[in-house]
Amino acid sequence: MTGFSYPFRKSLRMTCLMGFTVLLSFGAVAAHAQVSSREGIALQDQIMELRQQLSQVQNSAGSSGSLPAPVAAGSQSGGAGSDLVAQLLDRVNTLEAQQRDMSGQLEELTNQLKEQSAALSKQMSDMQFAAQNGGGAAAAADSPAPGKKEEATAASHATTASDEAQTPEAALKAGNASLLKHDYSAAQESAQSAIAHGKGAVKIDAQYLLGQSLAGQKQYRDSTVAYFDAYKLSPKGAKAPYALLGVSSALISLGNKKAACQALAKLKAEFPSPSERVAKSTAYFSKQGECS
Repeated sequence: MTGFSYPFRKSLRMTCLMGFTVLLSFGAVAAHAQVSSREGIALQDQIMELRQQLSQVQNSAGSSGSLPAPVAAGSQSGGAGSDLVAQLLDRVNTLEAQQRDMSGQLEELTNQLKEQSAALSKQMSDMQFAAQNGGGAAAAADSPAPGKKEEATAASHATTASDEAQTPEAALKAGNASLLKHDYSAAQESAQSAIAHGKGAVKIDAQYLLGQSLAGQKQYRDSTVAYFDAYKLSPKGAKAPYALLGVSSALISLGNKKAACQALAKLKAEFPSPSERVAKSTAYFSKQGECS
């Protein structure tokens, strides 16, 4: 250490210690990110290598109580020490840049995941609406514009009254049209008229329509009864599995998950090979009801 002033030796020691501190900080960030990709593993290997090199520098300094003394400009040992510090700093800067790039990629993947989650939630909501409305209502046209809603409702009532004066089939048709327009009270009136005067398939469909219209008005208790009556009219008919789905949906809305699961179990037992739509709706309501 002879031949060089104490301030010079102190400055060199501080430079190396600062480089070591930056390296340790970067290592902590990389560990916290829990990188599992090949790029992340490569970065960790480089960090370990840098730590070993810095440890060697420290050990060399510790053997004499201080860092190796620099020599006059142009000497080989002094140039090697300076090059080592510069290389370490350059590599730390490179690793920091790679870490920033990986953070950007992680943020982009997180945003994509959020978008996919929102799309899935909308799809599940649409599926629930389709199950409550017999599948066909899910493809209904949009509701009338707020400024013309009253006018559309009045026209629907007028059409319903005209059809009801004709036949149960006409009343059922008018009721389904009202359901598609989300005019649930008009759909209920048409369904009740078709039930009172209709027979066979018309009466079954009208009973199911009554369950739908009551569910649309959030009268879930009455809706449960209407759906189950539709099922009892034709336990093996085409509307039977949808009626049991309606029972389950209404019971879930009432908070009676146990009874809802029983209705789904009955559906699975009586219809072991359901249609794709019924199978998807069954799976959805099973999840909603927390069925085992």
